[in-house]
Amino acid sequence: QVQLVESGGGLVQAGGSLRLSCAASGRTFSSYAMGWFRQAPGKEREFVAAIDWSGSSTYYADSVKGRFTISRDNAKNTVYLQMNSLKPEDTAVYYCAAETVVAGTARIKVRGNEYTYWGQGTQVTVSS
Repeated sequence: QVQLVESGGGLVQAGGSLRLSCAASGRTFSSYAMGWFRQAPGKEREFVAAIDWSGSSTYYADSVKGRFTISRDNAKNTVYLQMNSLKPEDTAVYYCAAETVVAGTARIKVRGNEYTYWGQGTQVTVSS
């Protein structure tokens, strides 16, 4: 079991930056693949970014590529999402997710149904 707690959301003007954090409980954080997803009002949840257990491999949605950076600090049991050049269309509740890495499965997981553990979400609002 792992519990995830997101923080760092807020209100920012277009063009601004925010850094989201996701703190995980448990001693085996380094064995989890991690991801960030978001859900805007009236829309389905969508993939944002993912990182493998070591932090050496990352993957991004086209809509955030070049603006967002996912990273992790296994010593602090935390994954981050640095968001730059924010746009109003980035407004959403952002969720982090975790899944145990199993030998033979993908190191990077981009589909929501590949993740077992989810945080409660943090609101990001970008004003124009």
